[in-house]
Amino acid sequence: MARSRVLVVNNGTLSLPQLRKRFEDLGSDTDAVTAASVPASLAGYQAVVLSGTKVRAYDQDFYKPLVDLVMGADIPVFGICGGMQIIAVANGGRLADGPQRVGGYEVQVDTEDPLFTHVKPTVTVFHRHTLYLQEAPAGFRSIGRSEHAPVEFLRSDDGRVYGAQAHLEFRSDGLEILRGFAQLYQ
Repeated sequence: MARSRVLVVNNGTLSLPQLRKRFEDLGSDTDAVTAASVPASLAGYQAVVLSGTKVRAYDQDFYKPLVDLVMGADIPVFGICGGMQIIAVANGGRLADGPQRVGGYEVQVDTEDPLFTHVKPTVTVFHRHTLYLQEAPAGFRSIGRSEHAPVEFLRSDDGRVYGAQAHLEFRSDGLEILRGFAQLYQ
């Protein structure tokens, strides 16, 4: 049986090897490109993952080709941390500074969403950031929340585009959430 292929867009994350390994452990081959070198077509890929970023998501001109590609794609997309913020800002979302969080934090998730098939209603996920999405932009809804972030997890209304404030490449709950995502394209 052929393995699925996932395109990982590296937006400057410090944990690209860990992110790729998660998907490879879940049965997918991965290719990594930078946001500046995304392919013109997603042919041959079953999913796209946008990594976190050290650059703020507000640079809409820089991220326009990436956003156009993933929003027009017919395959599942997952934005992680800065990747989610890039998608949200491009769709009218607003980010705000908040407390610096580094380490494991509890998040309540909507377990009826297929993303959370393998986890309990409260998960512990890894955070490394200070920016938070304040509300889901039009066409999206929050499917996870915490004390400091009303949108810890995001899903498009059509169920194709997901986002996580947390870095799911760490902690066991992160792996199980990515397992739920992998079931959408495998």
